[in-house]
Formats: sequence, structure tokens, C-alpha cells
Amino acid sequence: MFHLLDIIGTMAFAMSGALTAMHKKLDPFGVFIIAFVTAVGGGTLRDVLIGRTPVGWMRDMQYVYVIILGFFLAILFRKRFDKLRTSLFLFDTIGLGVFTLIGLERGLLTGLHPAICIALGTMTACFGGVTRDILCNEIPNVFRKEIYATICIFGGIVFFGLRKLNLNEDILYLVTSLVIIVIRLLAVKYKWHLKAFDHM
Repeated sequence: MFHLLDIIGTMAFAMSGALTAMHKKLDPFGVFIIAFVTAVGGGTLRDVLIGRTPVGWMRDMQYVYVIILGFFLAILFRKRFDKLRTSLFLFDTIGLGVFTLIGLERGLLTGLHPAICIALGTMTACFGGVTRDILCNEIPNVFRKEIYATICIFGGIVFFGLRKLNLNEDILYLVTSLVIIVIRLLAVKYKWHLKAFDHM
């Protein structure tokens, strides 16, 4: 289940990056680069911080193949994504839920404190999107008033709460990812957000 979620998250973020780049009218090479950094940016930062080098996507070519597949799928079916923003949002949300979980698990495997694991999960989920948005000249979602990183932190708390119940690992992974995805969907639907600072 953990490996499957990792692949799903990589594919989702690659497609999210490719759709954003196409929306910005970049050339095919630019679209591929944005897809790639969106998919691996968070995991690369996480692996460097915990001293896991070479980083994950350099150890396993399967991730590179998945990103290439996501890139081509986004291009081939771009006209079928009738509402580009909706498709982008859904892929981004799936990646957010899955990559938070992966960061949490990597932190645990390294023997880190739960609070640090939650920070790693949040970085894993958010940093690829931050890089994508900066390269595409957008203010990153994580810095806007929309709840984004906060959901990852909440998901991490839920993960450690459920872990104390000694649930089956597959169920734990699935429930944590679904909690993050559902809360993000509800947050956007009902316009939940953190209050932005007023001008000085």
C-alpha cells in the first residue's frame, strides 16, 4: 500500500505540474521540467534533510518512468480536462494527501520525533508545489490564505493518533491520506481559510 500510494502521489503531482505549465503556455521541455520538479521537489528536500542520498528518484528509475508517463498523459488528454483548474486542483489534492504520509513514514524510519516527522511530511507534500508555482510565476498555495500546509499538519496529528490504536498499516495509510484529501476538498468548497494579515 505504501509503495502504491507513493506511485500515485508521484503521478498526481507530475500531472499537476504539467497542467500548470501548459496553462502558462510553456514549450514541451518546459512542461516536462515543471512536471518533474513538482513530482520530486518535496521528496528531494526531505531526503537531503535526513541524509538519505542519493535521493529516492535517483535510486529507483520507476519514479522517473512514472513522471514521464504522467507528463505524456497530461499532454494527450489535456483537451479532455474540460475544467483545467478543477483537474489541477484534484491532482494537487491527491498528491498532497499521499506525500504527507510518505514524509511521515520516512521520518519514522529515520527514528525522528513525531513533531519532526510531521514537519517532514508537510515539506514533502508542499515543496514540489511551491517550486512549481515559483517557476510558473505564481504565489505558492502554501503562502496564500487558503488552508494548505495546515491540512498536512492536521493529517500528521491524525496519523500519530491512529497509530496509537495499533491499526493495520494499510488502513492507517489509507485513512490518513483520505482525511487530508477530504479536508482539502471541504476547505475549498466551503471557503475555509486562515485570516490574512492586513496592510501595515
